[in-house]
Amino acid sequence: MFRISRFHQLMKALPRGSFEQLVERHQADKHNKGFSCWQQLVAMVYAQISGAQSLRQTEAGFNSAVAHHYHLGCDEIHRSTLSQANGKRKADVFADTLRVLMSQADRVLRRDCEQMLYLLDSTSITLKGPGFDEWTAPTRTRNTQGMKLHMLLNAPQQTPAQVSMSVANVNDIDEGRKLAIAPGALYVFDKGYCDYAWWHAIAQSGAQFVTRFKYNAALIVDQVRPIEPAFSETVLADEIVRFRHKQPRGKKRNPYEAPLRRITIARPDKDRPLVLATNDLDSPAQVIGERYKDRWQIELFFKWIKQHLNIKRFLGRSENAVRIQILTALIAYLLLALYKRTHGLSASLWGVLGQLRATLFTRPETETLRHRRWRQAKAEFALKQPGLFA
Repeated sequence: MFRISRFHQLMKALPRGSFEQLVERHQADKHNKGFSCWQQLVAMVYAQISGAQSLRQTEAGFNSAVAHHYHLGCDEIHRSTLSQANGKRKADVFADTLRVLMSQADRVLRRDCEQMLYLLDSTSITLKGPGFDEWTAPTRTRNTQGMKLHMLLNAPQQTPAQVSMSVANVNDIDEGRKLAIAPGALYVFDKGYCDYAWWHAIAQSGAQFVTRFKYNAALIVDQVRPIEPAFSETVLADEIVRFRHKQPRGKKRNPYEAPLRRITIARPDKDRPLVLATNDLDSPAQVIGERYKDRWQIELFFKWIKQHLNIKRFLGRSENAVRIQILTALIAYLLLALYKRTHGLSASLWGVLGQLRATLFTRPETETLRHRRWRQAKAEFALKQPGLFA
C-alpha cells in the first residue's frame, strides 16, 4: 500500500481543487510553458519548510526526492525556471491562496472561542543592495528601506487573519482603515493607529478596541471609577472620558462622541505609565491592561517567522519575487499550524518544523507498518514452533 510523505501530508491542508480554481480565475497558467503555479507553490513552500537559502539549494534538495514528485503533482524543478516564474508571474494567486488558508483557520477559531481577539501591527522588511535599490530607495524612510508587512493576528491560535504589504513610507493607519471589522471582536493595537474617526468606525461596527491615548489628547473626565484594592499598585486610574474638541485638527472633524475609558497602568521600568483607551465600559481595568499586554504576541510572531522562515534572504530581487516569497512564507506557516492541529501534535510549532525538516520526504507510516508485520510474523512463527519444554 502506498504511504504518502510528510510533505504530502502538509500540503493536503490546501485543497488542490480550490487552488486550481484560483489559478483559473486569474488565468495564471496561461503562458506557463510546462511549469504550473502549483509546481511553483510546492517548490516555494518546500524552500520555506526545508530552510533552503538559495535557488540552487531548493533545486538540489527538491530534486533529490524524485520518487515523491508524482504524488505531489510535480516534476523536477530548475532554478532558472523558478526564478523566472517568481519574477514575472503575478502574486495574486498566492495572495488569494493565503486568504483561503486564513479563512480555514478562522472558522476553526470561531468554534473554539467566545470572543475573537485580534492584534494589529506591522513589521519592516529591509531590502537594500543591487536589484532592491531600484524600487525600494524612492519610498525609503529615515529608519527603513524595503517593505512593510501589515498583519491582523488571531491571538488565541497565533494565525494571521488579514495580511497586506506596502512600501516603507506608508503609515500604519492607512492600512488599518482598510480592515474589514468583525462585529463582536476585540481589536488591540498601539498608538500608531491613533485615528478617532477609525475608532468610531470600529465602535459603530459593533466591535471593541484597546489602544493607547496620546499624552496630549484633550479629554474631559466625566467619572472616576473605583479601583479594586488588590490591583491598586498596577492600575493607577480608571476614568470615563470624552473628547473635548469636535475638530481637533483644523477642518478634520472628530465623529467620536460616545464615552471612552481611560485606564492608567503603572510601568515600574518606564518613566511614564501606560494610558489606555477602550470603548469597553464593563470589563475590569486589570483585564483591559492584560488585553493590551497581549499585543506583545504579534511582536513574537514577527520574530518567529523572521527567525524560522525565510523572509530575510530572498531568492529573487524584483518586487514581484519578494512578494511571492513573503506570501509563500505565510502560507507555509499556516500549513504548519493546520498540520499540527490535524495530527494533534503536542510539540511547539518550532518543534514540528524541526521534525518536518529532518523527515520531509519520509513516509511516516512505513516504520509502523514494518513493525506490525514483524510482530505478526513472530506470532505466526511462535504458533508453528513449539517451545523447548512443551
